[in-house]
Amino acid sequence: MTCRIQNIWGRVSPLLLNSSKSNMKIYATRKVPEPGAKLMRDKGYELHFWDSDEVIPRKELVKNMKKKYDGLYCMLTDTIDKAVLDAAGSQLKAVCTMSVGYEHLDLEEIKKRNIVAANCSTVSSDCVSEFALGLMLIAARRMIEGYEAVKKKEWGPWKPMWLLGFELIGKTVGIVGLGRIGFGIAQRVNAFKIGKLIYFDVKRCTYDKDVNAEFVTFDKLLAESDMICIACNLTNETKGMFNTSAFSKMKPSACLINVSRGGIINHDDLRKALNDEVIRCAAIDVTEPDPLPSDHPLHNTKNLIITPHIASSTWEARNAMSEVAANNMIAILSGKDPAGKL
Repeated sequence: MTCRIQNIWGRVSPLLLNSSKSNMKIYATRKVPEPGAKLMRDKGYELHFWDSDEVIPRKELVKNMKKKYDGLYCMLTDTIDKAVLDAAGSQLKAVCTMSVGYEHLDLEEIKKRNIVAANCSTVSSDCVSEFALGLMLIAARRMIEGYEAVKKKEWGPWKPMWLLGFELIGKTVGIVGLGRIGFGIAQRVNAFKIGKLIYFDVKRCTYDKDVNAEFVTFDKLLAESDMICIACNLTNETKGMFNTSAFSKMKPSACLINVSRGGIINHDDLRKALNDEVIRCAAIDVTEPDPLPSDHPLHNTKNLIITPHIASSTWEARNAMSEVAANNMIAILSGKDPAGKL
């Protein structure tokens, strides 16, 4: 299913093609937010897309790529592998994902075909950092439980021991991964007059003193943190790093936050740790698989908040991501290196 490009509100915009500029074609696997779509249209590219905000079915992606496009503008939910690339043929020159994550791209296969791939590496991480802080506060102060108590009409006279949470002031906050998101979380959490900020990463960061963060080992972070926030990339080293062994080293009063990738936490081990009160609580915006099936046991885990991967769901972020991915596409099809080259 392809048609003229639409903006994110669903109104149809003309293609405004300029054949004197370009006769190259781009296929987008979803409706593209208007700022990015406009950039590509203004360059004269012929833009086609899957006319839905839902994930394009695999067979449709493969079928549509046989129409020989020069560029593929994809999303985190689209697996771009040998089958897709075979369908695209030798005409495909660029694969640009409207995401920071790129584990859905078979980079080895892409590079083998001399195709250039790029991600949104330059997109601001402020929205995710803000959301992480929101999860920290919601979990620590038991806001969801309070909201549900009101809805269930369980709110009675004031009780001195009802729904007691904990404050961030004076606490030790640990961040796993002091990249752009981790750094943004550190900047924000310092405003809460925490007692200490520590972090673990593959190596010490040169800018850690800018947020008064102390580089520690993973085991020390686990042992000392009252609140741990995961903000690292998913790699072979980080996959499943939060498991039964890690939970056993955490404080029983500790809270775990994840705004990175679901695979960094072993879900079965997390469920057991929470149900057995090995740790106090957790709040996660990412799961594996994503989305999490409605009958998954994690939904019935106590002291766990799950949000549907919305840390970057703001108008500002989505528009910026569409622009970055579009600029990457334009650069590649113009014979230049994109900002997010992988």
